[in-house]
Amino acid sequence: QVQLLESGGGLVQTGGSLRLSCAASGRTFGTLALAWFRQASGKDREYVAGIKKSGGVTNAANSVKGRFTVSKDRDKNMGYLQMNNLKTWHPAIYYCAAPAGNPITSSLSNRATYEYWGQGTQVTVSS
Repeated sequence: QVQLLESGGGLVQTGGSLRLSCAASGRTFGTLALAWFRQASGKDREYVAGIKKSGGVTNAANSVKGRFTVSKDRDKNMGYLQMNNLKTWHPAIYYCAAPAGNPITSSLSNRATYEYWGQGTQVTVSS
């Protein structure tokens, strides 16, 4: 069983930066792929970015590409989402997620890929 715990959310102004963290227990991030999703009130949970188990392959949604970066630190057993140049958007809860297996790159953006989810951390971007 894998437990995930997000932190680092908060209120930030448009154009600012924020780094979200995801702590894992039960397995190490060296053996896990990782993804970040976000969900605004009344909207579907949407993919933000993901990284494969090897750490060598990442991808991101077009809406955040070039501004958000997903990474893992195997020594600290932590995952991260660095968010730069944040744009005004609905307040959303950001979730980290991990699969039991090693998904192919094209599956990283699919919610059904992931068995393990954290409780989420709230991010609000104000103008």
